[in-house]
Amino acid sequence: MKTSTFLLALAVSLGGFLFGFDAGIISGVMEYFRPQFGLTDAQAGWVVSSPTFSATFAMLVAGRLSDMIGRKPLLLVIAFLYTLSAVASAFATSYEMMYVARMIGGIAFGAALIIAPTYIAEIATAENRGRLVSIQQLNIVLGFFAAFACNNVLHGMTKGESPLLTDETVWRWMLGLEAFPAAVYFVAMLLVPESPRWLFTKGRAEKGQLVLARLHGEAAAVEERRAIEEGIAKEMAMEKGAFSELFSPALRTIVFIGLAVGILQMSTGINAIYFYANSIFEQTGIGTDAAFTAGVLLSSTSVVFTLVAMALIDRLGRRPLLLAGMAGIAISLLLCAWAFSQATYQLTEADLIHLAEVDEALGADRLGGVVDEVFETDLAFKNRMKELLGGDDYAKHEGAVVQAAIAMPGTIALVGIFGFIACFAFSLGPVMWVLLSELYPNRIRGLAIGTIGFVNSATSWLVQQIFPWELSVLGNATTFLIFGLIAAGGFLLMLMTLPETKGKSLEQLEAELITGR
Repeated sequence: MKTSTFLLALAVSLGGFLFGFDAGIISGVMEYFRPQFGLTDAQAGWVVSSPTFSATFAMLVAGRLSDMIGRKPLLLVIAFLYTLSAVASAFATSYEMMYVARMIGGIAFGAALIIAPTYIAEIATAENRGRLVSIQQLNIVLGFFAAFACNNVLHGMTKGESPLLTDETVWRWMLGLEAFPAAVYFVAMLLVPESPRWLFTKGRAEKGQLVLARLHGEAAAVEERRAIEEGIAKEMAMEKGAFSELFSPALRTIVFIGLAVGILQMSTGINAIYFYANSIFEQTGIGTDAAFTAGVLLSSTSVVFTLVAMALIDRLGRRPLLLAGMAGIAISLLLCAWAFSQATYQLTEADLIHLAEVDEALGADRLGGVVDEVFETDLAFKNRMKELLGGDDYAKHEGAVVQAAIAMPGTIALVGIFGFIACFAFSLGPVMWVLLSELYPNRIRGLAIGTIGFVNSATSWLVQQIFPWELSVLGNATTFLIFGLIAAGGFLLMLMTLPETKGKSLEQLEAELITGR
């Protein structure tokens, strides 16, 4: 693999870094923003999920739009919207301004998650396509890591006798930091060439040849050009791909597989874990400060196992990684469900003294009536605390209150959470985007990936939107049980249907999967 090809893939997938940063940073932001603006569960869910909502529709049109105007112009628009969203979010003065600003960012990362893997697949050879497309997922998890690290540092700056930041301002700094990598992304997109495959489809063969030679060398470029032109010639003899073609008998199987993988990637709860990481860690009883630190460890785990996926995806193949990961995801989530089902909650007089030191609002005058009372479920405990403290005060101090009262096998829950993240990072995370970039013929690739991306994003939005409600109404154990059962069903489905695509050119895959040759 030439260094220039790797660097180009890295630059284009910086949009993934920004997606990961935005997704990770909001878990820390909501620790401050939600109590400051007195948000309900539905409003908190909307602030978190609104970018995914707008991304859902951006994904639907991004592929077709890039087929019309090219990959590069759309990447430039994406980088600009990222920057605008970061600045507007940091200066938000209301709940409404916050979610509108975040929806602008959602349009950017929705389009980026479709265009980047498509572009990278079109500049890669069959031998290195898996690794190069996986750079998108690596950048996403690096974005998560950077966000959780920034959250941890900025949260620490609100502590001590002379804090540098206050609870009222720290979330603005968390959000505003995203503007810096967004600006870098915009400059980088000015320097990238147009996709050579797109250039050939538009009749600009000489320019496409120059890009191929720059990426792969003169000798390899000749072979790549031959394969591309043969594929285009076959496509020209056929009617242009339309939405209805996705449901034709020839494509039905691979579209079903793509949709299944797209739904599974989000319905197992990965974005609930990332977007609500601080809240989830607080539910295990480790406290707010430790929850911020755990977020850094969580994102570090993602980075490590994404690198494992990149090392193995072109050696072992897509199918083994996905099946092993799905099995691990199911086991990890069911382990979390069991651990949370064992939790009990009890506040002693000593606990109330400690809580009063955290905030006078948590003293015995408000919580004294529940001293030594044992709560068998998290739902019963949380509802009682909200009655005594009010929703805003409980939201502000939930980590401290739960930490004082809970008794559960917290280590097992943490093992389950980290196991889930590790298994996702080497399977569903990177493998899905590699599969989508390989399964579909060029004439409908943008449309197919956009459609599946729409379903994937809609699933993600639904999970993020209802997650606070699930925790409040169903409880921790039932919520994780639902995710675990979905993962177990997904493993069985993939075992029966998933093909292997490694080491084959896009034209070979079209012949095998579409025409059956």
